Amino acid sequence: MVFDYVTARWDQIWFASWQHFSLVVQCVVLAVVLAVLVAVAVHRSPRLSAVANGISAVGLTLPSFALVGLLIPFLGFGVVPAVTVVTFFATLPILRNAVVGLNEVDSALLESARGIGMSPFRTLVTVQLPLAWPIILTGVRVSAQMVMGIAAVAAYSLGPGLGGFIFSGLSRLGGANALASVVTGVVGVVVLALVLDLLLVGLGRLTISRGIRVQN
Repeated sequence: MVFDYVTARWDQIWFASWQHFSLVVQCVVLAVVLAVLVAVAVHRSPRLSAVANGISAVGLTLPSFALVGLLIPFLGFGVVPAVTVVTFFATLPILRNAVVGLNEVDSALLESARGIGMSPFRTLVTVQLPLAWPIILTGVRVSAQMVMGIAAVAAYSLGPGLGGFIFSGLSRLGGANALASVVTGVVGVVVLALVLDLLLVGLGRLTISRGIRVQN
């Protein structure tokens, strides 16, 4: 029954899968930028680092479904609340790892960089971020897996993606193709999560130097 359902709606499922994947990837990229900028600003201060880590911990305890519901009166339905919720949750694990990664860079290396005349910005870009990147990327992988499911929940606000199949099936359980609709959405989300994780593993091999990989 599920096979027949998928076959009959393949174009619709493929388009929804692409929307879902695109939503997650774009939100994760935005989350990386936001998290790294905040981490760069706070990592030198133990107090601010503790605040950032606290926000990450507390934010992850918020129910994503509840947050979607709270945002709908302010942002309406559609893409905007979905992007907001997914980006919010995507930022949290990355921020925590970015703070940890930047703090774990050996201070002797930073002193050496300054000793040869590097500016603070150049030291950050050429020394700190490359050395912290493996830890940041671990946070990105965790974030991507987490928000792949949250993006499905965000479909409650009529956002794009496979969540529409899940909510559509749940709303008419016992009806024709209801279970097939739910299974299609859930399995599609799992498959996309695996694909994205494999892509991030490949990204790590391309962006992390062999010396750092061996050291870690």
